[in-house]
Amino acid sequence: MEMPHPTRLPEVFAIDEFKGNTGAQNYHCILTDPAHGRVLDILPDRRSSHLIEYLRGYDKEKRDKVQFFVSDMWRPYADMAGIYFKNAVQIVDKYHFVRQCVWAFEAVRKREQKRLGKKYRKLLKHSKRLLTKRVTKLTKDERERVEAMLYLSHELRQAYHLKERFYEVLDAKEPESSVKLMGAWILEAQNSGLIEYENCGNTFIAWGKSILNSFQYGYTNGFTEGCNNKIKVLKRNAYGYRNFKRFRNRILFMFYWRNSGQSAA
Repeated sequence: MEMPHPTRLPEVFAIDEFKGNTGAQNYHCILTDPAHGRVLDILPDRRSSHLIEYLRGYDKEKRDKVQFFVSDMWRPYADMAGIYFKNAVQIVDKYHFVRQCVWAFEAVRKREQKRLGKKYRKLLKHSKRLLTKRVTKLTKDERERVEAMLYLSHELRQAYHLKERFYEVLDAKEPESSVKLMGAWILEAQNSGLIEYENCGNTFIAWGKSILNSFQYGYTNGFTEGCNNKIKVLKRNAYGYRNFKRFRNRILFMFYWRNSGQSAA
């Protein structure tokens, strides 16, 4: 028996992809209602043509009831939302734009460790976790080790400063403060002389409205990412699936039973 498609759309609509490897596709698409902790559907791929075909199955009245659209920073998702969810506020999941800043820091670290030679290259390489860790989470001994490494490179110090300043944006208590701090951070990144952070700042500008909406409304893809982790466990326990319809049904049954408080076994 095949699980039916949902007959209505929620006010908060979230979308993400996960590695599936059934059929001819490496990645499948998951649709959720994060406000109520529900999985809506599983699609065979994330291509725009398939998503558009799926959403056309809902009439305009139902699509217009979606108030928030949550996704990662994949442009086709945003473009699709602009067409089919015209009333929805678009929100970029916080994890994905935070990752952009961490990636920028990592790119500077890798560049500098190559420049510094074999001795310091190994030191910086093996200190990746320590350097990406928030300074407020460091022990006294760890902080001294980080400070010593930062003296090896002016650009690494700059990148570390920008990384930590970005966390101050995230820690702001009020949306208005977050918006102000984000603007100041982007300006500092673009004037840093570090191409990695200049590119990061440009990316934030391109996604600016959706990123700022995440501060104001607070919705994330945390629930969806949690579902993806459960799907990984399901795949591992079943030694993988080859047939997409069976895979979809198994996922939807699993979350249906979880939501109903019963056991799927």
